[in-house]
This record gives sequence, structure tokens and C-alpha cells, in this order.
Amino acid sequence: MKLSNKRVIGGAAVLVAGSLALSGCAGFGGGSSGEDSDTQSLTFTTWGSEAEEKQFTELIDQFEAEHEGATVKLNVVPYDQMFSNIDAQLASGDAPDLFRVDYGNLGVYSSQGQLLDLSPYFSDDEISDFVPAMWEAVSFDGTPYGVPHQTDVSALLVNTAMVEAAGVDPSTFPTTQDDAWTWDEFADVATQLRAGLPDDKYPFVYNWQLGGAPRWLSWLFQSGGTFIGDDGTTPTIDSPEGEKALDFTKSFFENNWVPPTSSTKGTVYADNLFTEGTAAMAFVGSFLVPDQDYLNEFEWTAIPMPRDERGATDLGGNALVATKDAKNPELAAEFLKFMVSADAMSAFCAATNELPTRTDLAGDAITFDIRPDVMPVFVDQAATIEASDVKQLTSPGMAAINTALQDQLEAAFIGGQSTADTLANLSAAIEEATN
Repeated sequence: MKLSNKRVIGGAAVLVAGSLALSGCAGFGGGSSGEDSDTQSLTFTTWGSEAEEKQFTELIDQFEAEHEGATVKLNVVPYDQMFSNIDAQLASGDAPDLFRVDYGNLGVYSSQGQLLDLSPYFSDDEISDFVPAMWEAVSFDGTPYGVPHQTDVSALLVNTAMVEAAGVDPSTFPTTQDDAWTWDEFADVATQLRAGLPDDKYPFVYNWQLGGAPRWLSWLFQSGGTFIGDDGTTPTIDSPEGEKALDFTKSFFENNWVPPTSSTKGTVYADNLFTEGTAAMAFVGSFLVPDQDYLNEFEWTAIPMPRDERGATDLGGNALVATKDAKNPELAAEFLKFMVSADAMSAFCAATNELPTRTDLAGDAITFDIRPDVMPVFVDQAATIEASDVKQLTSPGMAAINTALQDQLEAAFIGGQSTADTLANLSAAIEEATN
């Protein structure tokens, strides 16, 4: 059976229907009992796709070979159990030495003093090897509590034959951030597709379903807006930029550009609607490229997301962290540094179609194993993530904000709630979540 990749978003982690109950899971092992009491032995808990598990295993073998006497016990677990078990283990003092966490949830742990401060282990020169926005993603109040292992972002997939059959020439579509569509140009293409497609087909579908509501914030960032101020607590979403972003995305439903069931509380993912031919274009994360390559029975390509005042996309991907009470913090930090070294990161990303966070792996430095022809679009798109976006998206209050976004955007898109009321309600929810 083919296992789908994880689905992780910038604001909070979400579970795929049918969780990743990977074969060979070792379960949730703590780090302080039995054979693991040896301080040269680390425990590492993660979830992962088949490709990710294979890469973790191979890189751990390499680390052990390069560090005589060191061992790393890998526990690969179902995603739906990951953080409830980590939380319980942290509370009981039996947490693993190392674990994987998405950027949206990282702030929950770093803000509570549960993770190892990595400041002593990284020099300024080593920090400069990372994209600044991604180093911001692992920091809380200026202190790094993890390493940015990889990221994934959304771009726009295009069913080339379906678009052409609707009377639109896909050869004229943008290919880089330099020629990305403006919102007006994107709206013009959606209007042309709507006129040329059958009634039961749609110009595009956006990927904010099933916990993915924070992906709506890409439109807010594109408009030049923010949702939390620099102080990390003041809501700023009720603004002209917020109004512009909300009005534009409401028009997706008003103009019948997207399937009416594809709102933030929709039960079918955008990539599935694209694969089944319901939508001519779909906003899809880079980590799903292998699935799309395997499942789609039509030719497709990837193009940049539209831009307004600026380009923007969602912050996907994951950090690797060490717990504050790791029994050998020096060895744990050494393992984290190894995992984000240029060679290790390059191997991991090439095999998993995920994106690097190092500046020396930018551009065409990585040859991806699957669809290397479309991956440069995602690499280019990732460069639109700004440190200010990351600071907001990694707020400790993001889980609560995600819930509010699901409820309020659903009310605006489907329930007819006004833009003014939606922004006011979101502002109140953000204030409650961050104070």
C-alpha cells in the first residue's frame, strides 16, 4: 500500500485521514531507563513517510559510524499520537532526548522552557549558513531551541490539458517569482477558466481544508498585512490589508472559481480534488509532489503563487529539537548539527522532495529524486517567506488562532458573514490567544 506523506502546515500540525501507522514503529520510548541509560545513547522520536524513515535510518547509521560509541535509537510513530505522547512524557520526565516538531507547534515547547537552548553550540558563522527566516522559525525571544531541518511550501499546480481545453494557453503562465501573476492577472485567468470549463469543474482549489486554515494567511502577507504586531500580542489583522485579503478570497466562492465544498471546513484535500479532475489548478505543498507524480494520470506542472504587494507562501516543514533534560546535551546538539549539515540535508531533501533551509543549498544545489523539473518553482517560492511571517506563524498562540481561522473563514466564505465582522472576530480571538 502506498503511504501518503505527512501534511504539516505553518500554523499548526494537521492529521491526514488515515494516519501514518508505519510498519516497524518502535513506539514511544523515553530516554532514561534500561539500556538507554548510557549517556552515549540518544533516543529520537519522529513520525515520517517511508522515504523520510529511510533517510533518518541511513543518516543515523552515518552519525554513529562517525561518532565512536554513540548510538541513536529511532522511534518512528503514528503522527496522530506524536504530540500527545510527547506532552505526557515531558510531564513525567521520561521524554526522548530528541524529537521532531513542526514550526507551528515549536513555540508551544520553546516558550515553556522544555527544550535545550542551542546557543552555546552554534557560532555566528554557523547560524549564517541558514536562511534567516528559517533560523527565526526555531527561535523564541531570540534564543534557538531547535534546528530548521527542512521546509515545504505551496505553489500552484496546473493540469495543462484541462486548462488548454478551457481555452487558456498554459505556455503563457509564469514560471518564476519575477513574472508571477498579480492578483488581478490571477483573477483574469480564473474568469477565463470559469467561462471555458463545464459547470461541475472549477478553475482552482485552495489548500486550507482540514486544519490548513493558516494557509489563508499567505494572502494576508501578499497584501502587505500582518495578523500579530511586533510585540507578539497585539492583533493587527483588522486592517485595510486584512480587508483586501478577505474580500479577494471571498470572491473565490462568490465567482464560483473554487468548489463550494472546498472551504476551510471541507473534508477533501485540495490535491485530491486536483487528482480527480475537479479543479484545473490547485495550491499544493511541495511535500505532495511524489504523491501527485504517482497518482495523476495527466500532464501537470507547477507555477508560482500569485503576488500583490509582495510574494508569500505558507511555512511548512519541521524542526529537530533536543529536550532540556537530554541526558547528554553535548551529544544531542552534535546530532542536531549533523542532521542540518549540508551533506545530510541535501541527501534528506533530495529523497523526500522537501526543501532545504541552508543558504548553500539554495537554487539548483539539490537534484530532487522525483519531478526535478517542477521543484525549482517550490524552491523559488520558499524565498518569499520573510522573518516577520515566521515570527507570527510560530507564535505560542497559533493553535488557538488556527481554530479561530477555521471558524471565521468558514462563516465568511460559506455563511455570508461580513468582512467587518469576520476581521473583528479574528482580532478578538488573536488577542485572547496571545495574552
